[in-house]
Amino acid sequence: MEKLKNKVIVITGAAMGLGLASAMEAAKNGALLSLIDYNADSLEKAKSAIEAKYPSVQILTAVADVSDEASIKKYVDETVNTFGRIDGFYNNAGIEGRQAPLVDYDLEVFKKVVDINLMGVYYGLKYIIPVMQEQGYGRIVNVASVGGIRGVMNQTPYVATKHAVAGITKNTALEYGRFGILANAIAPGAILTPMVAEAFKQVNPADPQAAEDDYAKANPTKRLGRPEEVGKLVVFLLSEDCSYVNGQVIAIDGGQSNSYGNV
Repeated sequence: MEKLKNKVIVITGAAMGLGLASAMEAAKNGALLSLIDYNADSLEKAKSAIEAKYPSVQILTAVADVSDEASIKKYVDETVNTFGRIDGFYNNAGIEGRQAPLVDYDLEVFKKVVDINLMGVYYGLKYIIPVMQEQGYGRIVNVASVGGIRGVMNQTPYVATKHAVAGITKNTALEYGRFGILANAIAPGAILTPMVAEAFKQVNPADPQAAEDDYAKANPTKRLGRPEEVGKLVVFLLSEDCSYVNGQVIAIDGGQSNSYGNV
C-alpha cells in the first residue's frame, strides 16, 4: 500500500542524509515531491537517484537557503503553483556546527546554527501552515534530535536549537490541530549520515571508525541507526495513518536516550 499516494510532500535538506532517505521512502509510497536544498549539484544528483529507482515519481526541485525567509516563501509558492497544494512538510534542514565548550564557542558559528536550525524551521512553518490551513489538512514533521531531549557535550547551540524545535512543534500542534494539521518532531540519535560521520571525525580525527564503535557500545542495540529506518518513521508521520499523533517528539535512537550510564 502506498501511504502517500498523490500526496504533495515538501522536504528541506533533501540532497543527502535523512532528507534524501525520507525522499526515497516517500517516492516509494507514491508521493509527489518538492525537494529543497542549498546545494544545487547535490540536489540534482538526489533527484536523479530517486528517479532512477522510482521512474514514475514527479519531482520539483528548488535551491534555497532555509535561513533566508524570501527563499522559503519562493519555494512554497513554486510548490503550490506546480502541484496545487501541500499535504506534508518534512522540515529537515539543519547543521551541527562545531564542537567546543560553551564559553569557547565561536559566536558567528553559534548564530549560523540558530539561523538554520531554528529560524529555518520557523520560516518553513510560517509559509506552509497557511496553505495547509486553507486545505483543512496537513502533516508536519520537524527534525529535533536526541539533542532536543537531553544535553550533548560541546554542542550548546545545536542542543539549544533542537530543544527549541521541540517547543515549536508542541505549540504548532496546540494552535493548528483544530484545522486538521498534525505536527510532530522526530529526535534521531546517531544515524549514519554524512553529518554524523563528520562529527565522528571531529571527535577522533585519527580514527573516526573507533569513535563510531565507541558510541555504538552505549546503545542498547549495539549499533548506529540507518537513514532508511528514519525514513519509514517520517513517512508514517506524514501519512493519513498518523491521525491522532500530535505534538510529540519521537526518539529514534535504539533506546539510548532512556539510559543512564552503561548498557
